[in-house]
Amino acid sequence: MRYTERVEWFFALSESRCVFRRDSGSLTFDVPPSETTRWRAVARVLRSPVDAVSCALLPASCSLCGSPLPRLSSVPICDVCWAGIPVLAGAACARCGDTLDRAGTSSLCRSCRMTPPPFTRAVAYGLYEGGMREAIHALKYSRLHPAARVLGGMLARAIAKLAGEAPAEMLVVPIPLHRSKYAQRGFNQARALAEEALHDLKKTHPLWHLKLAPSTLLRLRPTESQAGLTPRQRRQNVRGAFSVGNDSAVTTKHILLVDDILTTGATARAAALALAKAGAASVWVATLARAQRRGAPDVERLDAAPGARFETRILDSIIKRN
Repeated sequence: MRYTERVEWFFALSESRCVFRRDSGSLTFDVPPSETTRWRAVARVLRSPVDAVSCALLPASCSLCGSPLPRLSSVPICDVCWAGIPVLAGAACARCGDTLDRAGTSSLCRSCRMTPPPFTRAVAYGLYEGGMREAIHALKYSRLHPAARVLGGMLARAIAKLAGEAPAEMLVVPIPLHRSKYAQRGFNQARALAEEALHDLKKTHPLWHLKLAPSTLLRLRPTESQAGLTPRQRRQNVRGAFSVGNDSAVTTKHILLVDDILTTGATARAAALALAKAGAASVWVATLARAQRRGAPDVERLDAAPGARFETRILDSIIKRN
C-alpha cells in the first residue's frame, strides 16, 4: 500500500470512531483545482498527529454506558458512571468487612468467628457490581490504564478508613501476579491502584508513612481464576501460592495488602498468612471493591446519601485531575 493510500485509509478509519468531524471543503483554502488534491494530502499528513491524539484521548462515547463524552479526558468514562458507583455502608464485619445481619449481636461475621483470618481488618471502597465492576474490567482486561487514577483515588478513601487504627508506618504490598499472568496482562492492576492511592494519601494524610513494597510478596505458582469457584475451591486454589522473598524485609513490620477485589477473602487470607509466617507484626487489607456474599447489600450512592454533596465534590476533584 502506497503512503498516500495508507493516509487515506487511516483517516477513513478514524472518521468512523472519533468525535471530531471534518469538513473536507475547508481544506482547500481557495487553491486552484489542479492543486487541490496535492494540498489536501499535505494538510492531512500535517493534521494526522493531532487527530490521532484527539481520537485516543476522547473516544466518541463512554466506555461503560456508551453516552457521548462532553470533554477531553484521558479516561473515557463519563461523570454519570463514576458518580453512580455505590459506596459501601451499613453494618459490616469488624474483621473482613462483609455485611452483617442486623438481627445479630456480634461484630464479626460467622466466617471470621469460625476461622479468624490472619489479617487485622479489611476495608473496601465500594460494592463489586454495576459501574464498579465494569470500570475494574476496563482497567484489567481492556488495559484502560488511565482509569487507575480515579479508581486509585477511591482506594485511597478506603485506606483512609484505617487512619487512627492502623499503625503510623506500614509497607504497602500489592497482591502479586504470577510471572506468566503478568506477561499476558502486561501490568499488575493491584500495583497500579496502590501507586495512585499513595499519591492521594500523601496529600490527605501527610503524617502517615506508607511505603510501596511491590517485590515483597511472590506468587509461587499460577493459580486458576477465582471467578466461578466455590469458597472451598478458592481456598484450595491459593493455598501455599504466596511466599515472602526476604523474611527480614517484613519481620516486625506492619503490612497493608492491596488488591482490586475481595470476595471470600481466600486470596487475602493466603497472602496474609505468608506474611505472618515471615514475621510481619500485623497485616491489614484494603481493596477497591467488595463482592457481597449474602443478603441484600447496604449501599449508599453519592447522589442520595447523607453528606452526598461533600462526597461528590471529592469525586469530582479526582475526575477533573484526569
